[in-house]
Amino acid sequence: MPYLNVTIGLVVGADGVLLVDTGSTLREGAELREQVEALTGRAVTHVVLTHGHFDHVFGTAAFPGAEVFGHAGLGERLRAERDGLRKTAILLETDREEAAAAAGALVLPTREVTEETALDLGEREVRLVHPGAGHTGHDLVVVVPGATASDPTVVFCGDLVEESGEPQAGEDAVRDDWPATLDALLALGGETGRYVPGHGSVVDARFLRAQRDALAERFATGD
Repeated sequence: MPYLNVTIGLVVGADGVLLVDTGSTLREGAELREQVEALTGRAVTHVVLTHGHFDHVFGTAAFPGAEVFGHAGLGERLRAERDGLRKTAILLETDREEAAAAAGALVLPTREVTEETALDLGEREVRLVHPGAGHTGHDLVVVVPGATASDPTVVFCGDLVEESGEPQAGEDAVRDDWPATLDALLALGGETGRYVPGHGSVVDARFLRAQRDALAERFATGD
């Protein structure tokens, strides 16, 4: 997305269409819905929220009828932090009216994932996995195995991984756990995996290891 380099994922099966994150405003969500329908000729059936920050969840109301998946406890946190999300959006230069509208229409997960959930989209299996805490306490990733043995696994990482800038560690980050959680991501995708960050372009296992080491060093010094 043009705003904040948020990276959105789409996984299409014979029966289902899964969207990974929904953008920063209802307008962005509606734009995503139009793009998905133009690409696939179908509506989104499943939404996965990788974590609870506004730039990943504020567009969810644009997908009525979709099942919304989030890590266990995410719904409670979104409910409690609704106004804080609105304020953060405005602080990061989201239009005030758009931020208020998105906060007012905030959609909570209808399906909670504690550790792992498998979904069959029709000739396309995906796994929703909580690999551990890091960027937040409610990080959820989407693992898409290759269609054939020679195809790489694709992992939608949310903001556990960022390519377009340094990973952001706010007050809700779990810094001590984050490096080990990236090790868990590497185990999910393997050496040939393609890792889709929450912001920026697709990266490989080498990038993930480098970011893991940088985070370990950064948090060891208390940054």
